[in-house]
This record gives sequence, C-alpha cells and structure tokens, in this order.
Amino acid sequence: MSFPTWPGAMTAEWLGAVLGHAGRLRGFTADRIGTGQMCDSYRLTLDWDGGVDAPASVVAKCPSHDAASRNIAKLTGTYVKEVSWYRELAAASGVPAPHCYHSEIADDDVDFVLILSDLTPARQGDQLAGLGLAGLAPCIDAAARLHAHLWNDPRLAEIAWLARDNGDLVRALFPQLYQGFRERYAARLAPELLDVGAGMVAKLDAYLTREPAARTIVHGDLRIDNILFAPDGHACWLVDWQTLGRGSGATDLAYLVGTSIADPFERAAADRPAFDHWIAALAAQGIDPDIAALWDDYRVGALSGYFMAVFASMNVERTDRGDEMFAVMAERPARQALALGSLDLL
Repeated sequence: MSFPTWPGAMTAEWLGAVLGHAGRLRGFTADRIGTGQMCDSYRLTLDWDGGVDAPASVVAKCPSHDAASRNIAKLTGTYVKEVSWYRELAAASGVPAPHCYHSEIADDDVDFVLILSDLTPARQGDQLAGLGLAGLAPCIDAAARLHAHLWNDPRLAEIAWLARDNGDLVRALFPQLYQGFRERYAARLAPELLDVGAGMVAKLDAYLTREPAARTIVHGDLRIDNILFAPDGHACWLVDWQTLGRGSGATDLAYLVGTSIADPFERAAADRPAFDHWIAALAAQGIDPDIAALWDDYRVGALSGYFMAVFASMNVERTDRGDEMFAVMAERPARQALALGSLDLL
C-alpha cells in the first residue's frame, strides 16, 4: 500500500503534494474530530511557506481504529461507497458537501484516505439534543437536490458499487442482531418500542424487497450527526456518505425527521409538513412526483431509523455516547412508525 491511512503515517511532503503544492508544506498538526464510529476523522492544521494560496486546514477521513467497525465496513462496502461518492458523483450532484482534494482506497476495500475541505465554522448536528422542523429546512432542501439528481435514472443500475445488494447479509444478521439489541436496551426502551423490531424481523423480506414509488440515490444515514450547519443555521452540508444506495428519497426524509425531532408531539405534527416541503423542493428541481405513492414510501421509511439503530449498534465500537445515540435512534423512529402504521404497509 502506497498511501497513509492515518495522520501519524502522513508526511508534510505527501500532504503538500496531494493538495497541489509539493514542497511548500512545512508541517501540520492533527486533532480528532467528529463522533463517527465507522471512521476516524481528523482536522489537519497546515503550516505553509509564505505566499501559498492553499487552505489553512483540511479534514482527513480514515478507517476506524476499531476492528469490528472495519470488518462490517468491508462486508457492506462502506468505505468503497464513500470514496466512490466523492470520485464519481459529488461534483455533478449539486449537493452541498465538502470538496474532496484527494481520495485513495486499497484493493482490500478497507484501507482508504480522504482529504476533504474543512467547513469550519460549520458545526456538526447533535443527535442527542435533536433539532426541530424549522432547523431541518435546509437539510430537506439538500436532500431534495440529492434525490433529484438521479431520479428514476437508468444509470442507477449501471453503477456497480451503488447497486451492491446486501440483502442476504441483512437477512442472515438482522434477526440475531435484534435479539442482542433488545437485551441491551431492555431497561432503556419501552416494550412497545422494542416490539417494533420484532415486527420488522417478522416482515423482513417484505421490508427488504418492497419496490419504491420512485428509485433514486439515497444517503442512507441522513441524520443531523451527519450534517454540518452554518453558524446561523440557514445552510448545511451533508457528510458521511458511507451508506449510499438506491431506494426511495422519501425513506431518507422519514429517517431525517424521525431521528432528529426530540419532542414527540412536535415530531408527530412534523411528518406531513416535512414531506410537503420535500415535494415542493423536488418540483423546484424539475421532478413531477407521485405524491400519494411517495407518502406510502415515507410511512414505510419511518422504520429505517430503527433498522439502522439495530444494525449499527451491534456492529461498531461501543461507547457511552454511542449507546445513548442508538437508543434515541430507535426510540424516536419507533414512535414515528407506530403513529404512521408503518408495519401495516408491509
């Protein structure tokens, strides 16, 4: 392998060269940032020779230090998806996201490095605190731009890394992962919320094979921990493209709303307004959507946050914050799914 996969293996010579200024970087410092459990991210503060027109800092994204996280990333193609997004789709998509200066990934689909623009002073969303519907408005607009880009586009079937089917892996793992999840969170989540997972296990094939009203590119983990916000909250950038796939954009939206809004009364009242906002944003991008069919996609999509909470919590490095984050990621969408009758549509 001819490239570094963490800051301690990087040199000023290598970093300066990949940023387009070979021999001009005197040195750099690295600090861990973010709360991700699938990858490790660092802010690199750069010390340039005078007169160089170059960024003062960048972000390096690298494989997780945790073996379990790296293993599930290999099985699901997680790192391949994120690197491929920046290489092949990001620039043309019009989606607000970091600029990628450099990307490499090894044949083992695990060792990789991304050098991305540092969007400071943008701040990461706080999954535990949550965010109300008004604060989600720029996120919904950004999601609509993503979904409009390849809406019912034949190219979706031609991009091999995007079309990768993990259905058999999910069928094999999800039922046992759910049992572990139920045991871990038995004292944290109400029985009716834990039972949503049992309903998903019982209808897993229907959930995995359901055909969406419109197929497009989806983020797959569209929650506020994976979104950076401008200080005034009026703009945002989507990050963490490790779960990219094909599906219904309405699922992304339901996931965002269901995992973000902490107050259950506000969340219950937010589903339709958020959906209508998204429909209007799609129309502004030239999409003529089937509103009734997409609303059904949204209702089923409420289950996706719960699904991710179960699957991810049992496969990545365990932390105190992670435990509470995954509890929240199950609790909020479970209540959303119960209110929307999501399981009844499968």
